[in-house]
Amino acid sequence: MFPEYHELIVKLKTSDRHFSHLYEKHHLLDEKIQKMEAHSEPSTPEKIEILKKEKLLLKDQIYAALKKAST
Repeated sequence: MFPEYHELIVKLKTSDRHFSHLYEKHHLLDEKIQKMEAHSEPSTPEKIEILKKEKLLLKDQIYAALKKAST
């Protein structure tokens, strides 16, 4: 996610608690969605869709934080 910001992501994950929380939550949601889609975890298409929307919102928040920190 956002390879152009790799160095900044590494820095923010250790220096900004809010950013670190957003990033970790996004990562955990991604893993959960993958398990659901692989049928390793029980789910419904509706539940997966809800989690994908939540993940996208987190991604938007992460991007906004990256843009702010890069200026």
